[in-house]
Amino acid sequence: MSIRTVDYAAHNAEVQQVWDAYRAGKPVRVPIIWGINVRFTMWIPEANPRGITFEQYFNDPEVMLERQIEHLRWVRHHVPHDGEMGMPADGWHAHVDFQNVYESAWLGSELRYYPDQVPDVEPLLTDDRKNLLFDHGIPDPFTGGLMRRNWEFYECMKRRQEEGWTMYGLPVASVTPTGLGTDGPMTICCNLRGASQFATDLIEDADYALQLLDFVTTAIITRIRAYRKALGQPEKTPNGWGFADDSIELLSLPMYEQLVLPFHQRLKEELMEDPTQPIGIHLCGDVQRLLVFLRDRLNVRSVDTGFPIDLGKARRDLGQDVELLGGPSVPLLHHGTPEQVREETIRILQSGVMEGGKFILREGNNLAPGTPLENLWAMYETGKEYGRYDR
Repeated sequence: MSIRTVDYAAHNAEVQQVWDAYRAGKPVRVPIIWGINVRFTMWIPEANPRGITFEQYFNDPEVMLERQIEHLRWVRHHVPHDGEMGMPADGWHAHVDFQNVYESAWLGSELRYYPDQVPDVEPLLTDDRKNLLFDHGIPDPFTGGLMRRNWEFYECMKRRQEEGWTMYGLPVASVTPTGLGTDGPMTICCNLRGASQFATDLIEDADYALQLLDFVTTAIITRIRAYRKALGQPEKTPNGWGFADDSIELLSLPMYEQLVLPFHQRLKEELMEDPTQPIGIHLCGDVQRLLVFLRDRLNVRSVDTGFPIDLGKARRDLGQDVELLGGPSVPLLHHGTPEQVREETIRILQSGVMEGGKFILREGNNLAPGTPLENLWAMYETGKEYGRYDR
């Protein structure tokens, strides 16, 4: 693992200029970020010296807080990115982190822990249990299922912040619970039923599938509005918003329009003060065929893409007013050589995706554990070289 010396003060000053210019609509170069969380460093001994497992992380709020800060410190000193590097100026920003299982586990799915993997859930609505949620109703956002643990962890972390607890000599600057966003109604339905079964439901038992989508969408809205209220936020946000729903990659455009779009529109209507305003969306997988439709019908103006997406085609199809995020695929970054990463980064940056100045370079999508630092440096340095707008 290659460790490089970084002048953090110079780096942070440059990064501030990059983001200020980007946000002003006059970018000097493409910003470069990563999708990275504690999963990335869980199996790096230097970053996780106690060998904390996800099962320990999910079951002890102090372990979660400490492991998260260990991760942040390591990333800030070893992973090149257009964010503040080195020790944080204002302290650690922590959050309750139940990865991508928190919504299904709130609704009743059972958590499963596997060696060398992130936690997952068992499908809940199997066979003669398919109507279970309709019979039981929406769990309480604060005490139902995993959300009880969410708020217990949040309150524990807040106490540490209020007590002035420190780690590596710095305090906790902020803490947030999980559950203010969503992985999306269809994705949750796939977790609850199993992806293959729910895809079958959409075709063979559309009435049931729509009933489940309606239930899950109502649950999402109920939870988010309750959390916003508890945290002193408006129940309908006056600002921009966004969500994810990776599983729509399984659908044709007509199926998406007929079956899932109404629930995405409802999220906007119930959670935004002005649902006509633009939103952002995160979508892993091959959703190329859906992008123009999402722009036109949901007013999506920022798309965080995964793999495989042709970013040059996406720019041509969507025009210059839609922000795009994406880059070399996770498998290439994990298994490829630095030269292969460099070539792919150049190819993407020269595809036309930079036209209009609304492109952010990142991996497609979410860095895998074991990705060589040399490959991250290759992409970062190539992005800085070929992502300039004055070339």
